[in-house]
Amino acid sequence: MNHSLHSADRSTHLKVVVVALVAGIAVAALAIATRSNADHSQTAAVRVIKAGKPVAITSSDSSVVR
Repeated sequence: MNHSLHSADRSTHLKVVVVALVAGIAVAALAIATRSNADHSQTAAVRVIKAGKPVAITSSDSSVVR
């Protein structure tokens, strides 16, 4: 049993590379599937928000008398 990748043999390196490649492909496939499912549900619920009148905001709690 090798506790370091420096002293591991060729088959151990190959196993590590294959596991990393399979995990990367699985994550990418999950991300693409999630994104493609989310795009279809959000296209019907698009709302446009228009800006209103400007508002002055102060940091003090005192009321303004005009």
